[in-house]
Amino acid sequence: MTQALTILGLESSCDDTAAAILRHAPGGAAEILSSVVYGQTALHADFGGVVPEIAARAHAEKLDLCVEQALAEAGVGLGDLDAVAVTAGPGLIGGVLSGVMCAKGLAAGAGLPLIGVNHLAGHALTARMTDQVDFPYLALLVSGGHCQFLIVRGHDDYTRLGGTIDDAPGEAFDKTAKLLGLPQPGGPAVEAAALAGDARRFRFPRPLLDRDGCDMSFSGLKTALRRARDELVDVQGGLTATDIADLSAGFQSAVCDVLVEKSRRALAEAGVPVLAVAGGVAANGPIRAGLTTLCASEGVRFVAPPQRYCTDNAAMIAWAGLERFRAGQFDDMTLAARPRWPLDARAEPMLGSGRKGAKA
Repeated sequence: MTQALTILGLESSCDDTAAAILRHAPGGAAEILSSVVYGQTALHADFGGVVPEIAARAHAEKLDLCVEQALAEAGVGLGDLDAVAVTAGPGLIGGVLSGVMCAKGLAAGAGLPLIGVNHLAGHALTARMTDQVDFPYLALLVSGGHCQFLIVRGHDDYTRLGGTIDDAPGEAFDKTAKLLGLPQPGGPAVEAAALAGDARRFRFPRPLLDRDGCDMSFSGLKTALRRARDELVDVQGGLTATDIADLSAGFQSAVCDVLVEKSRRALAEAGVPVLAVAGGVAANGPIRAGLTTLCASEGVRFVAPPQRYCTDNAAMIAWAGLERFRAGQFDDMTLAARPRWPLDARAEPMLGSGRKGAKA
């Protein structure tokens, strides 16, 4: 298929309602004509995390407005589209269902092909959208609900080398922020606090670095931080700004060390020329810097998308849908929302379930 395709993407797997219009012709760069994201941070702020029922209702209320804005910003109408792509899982089932039903209505009403997309594939394929990366490559998906290493050999061909056995890094960042009285989302808040901190003051563990393989664990690291915080509170009666900065810096340094060392092992096992990072935690500056240095030392190309395409967005869903379109893979009105949907169906399920979404 050689003609340019224009795809509408929809994303609603967690707490971001998103729509995007993407156009691509073979051999060229992807044109993201619009990318609209309605966040829900304020809706969940009083609860210390994402409330699935609130998230699902907000998606249902905002999806049509999001699509309307994306079409307007792109300067196209439904008649200019070639297909509708939508996240069909994994994620919070109410949100995923809202997106799938909206996409079905649009596809049926406009007579367009419907394409269900794995949310994780959207992240894993982002490097192809932003940097025209060729298969195969190693993807590190690192977000609030997921963390895994994948060899990506095709748009639907993945081999998982390892992943988190408990909390995902983004979830650990969120819980750390809550423990330290920092705002949500926790990743940016902890990173900002760490700028003024001394990462050497608290020596937190680097879980599973004493074991072979690419599996990771972040729950114990979060527990170690809580204990350090409680000791300070017992002695001082509270935390100073310096304490919060130093605890943040120490925690962030530990996460970075784990991700860099596990990436080194995954690269050695994968034997591919590119490491592509994706997911919300990929926006973290020190983690990006650590992975950049690693890849330079290993002679491997490092690819990290612009920060707006690290967090959940619909442009990546449109791109993943476009790859499925070109492979002749379409869905019909029986497309179902899925809370779990592993990219590597041959691998054993990972243990645990993140607060922001089931591990896959």
